[in-house]
Amino acid sequence: MIIRPHLHWFRMLLAWRGSVLPQLLPRLFLIFCISIAAVAVHDHLLKITLNLSTTPFSLIGIALAVFLGFRNNASYDRWWEARKLWGQLLNDARSMIRQVLTLPREAFAQADVKEFAQALSALPHALRHQLRKTDPREELAAHLPAPLLDRVMASRYRPTTLMLVLGEWVHRQSRAGALDPMAVLAFDRNLDSLSDVIGGCERIGSTPLPFAYSVMIHRTVYFFCAALPFGLVENIGIFTPVFSIFVAYAFMAHEAIASQLEDPFGTDENDLALTMMSVYIEDAIRDLLAEPALVIPGPEAEQFLVT
Repeated sequence: MIIRPHLHWFRMLLAWRGSVLPQLLPRLFLIFCISIAAVAVHDHLLKITLNLSTTPFSLIGIALAVFLGFRNNASYDRWWEARKLWGQLLNDARSMIRQVLTLPREAFAQADVKEFAQALSALPHALRHQLRKTDPREELAAHLPAPLLDRVMASRYRPTTLMLVLGEWVHRQSRAGALDPMAVLAFDRNLDSLSDVIGGCERIGSTPLPFAYSVMIHRTVYFFCAALPFGLVENIGIFTPVFSIFVAYAFMAHEAIASQLEDPFGTDENDLALTMMSVYIEDAIRDLLAEPALVIPGPEAEQFLVT
């Protein structure tokens, strides 16, 4: 995801990174070539004539705008739900550390608190790597002791294994008499909430929008943009390439943005900044434990951050 400060209105017009324009340039160039061909046909530079009325384009354009709006709303809903799930993960982590520090009959030993905090700090990193289908070993090795690391890496669903480790820790403390039944119930509620977060992220990551719907919009957008120059050339002549590219950019960009937001856990420039959020959750845990703060990078005036 691009993390950047608010831009001046003029600089926003010229923003390049974070927009979908770079990936659209080859397609827009194709529309430009078709527009040039439409102008050539209209001016009888070629032996054929193909001038279309603007009426069907107006009807198709309105319907296409409605479908694209629905597609973008559906994709943004997935993106926003994913962001709320990671916000809930932060809340649950803070709540559980607070409970570790305040609910026991007597303060836990430092080693016990560290054991719990290590597993909890590693969980967002494990979840991020699972959602992005990357190898978490190197990062988890910095948070977990070797025996626990081997156990987590041997499992298929590492975040849930870490959640199991947290539950086992609560069970041991309960059997030792350090936690009363009400405290155990409070921990269990937060563990259930963690399970909901993990399951919600897995649901979003494993269930894309229906393919038939996406391909229908994709085909319609490109057919509309390719045929549009032949509907404009009769009225605007040599300005056809300019307006054709502008309209094509509007429709193609909406489709490209929806495609990026559909999977919010990826590494595209408009996906969620999961790396930064994982570090932020870990830093929140360290703050409650009165440990030194982590360095969390932020946007500078001329800096881009993709995480």
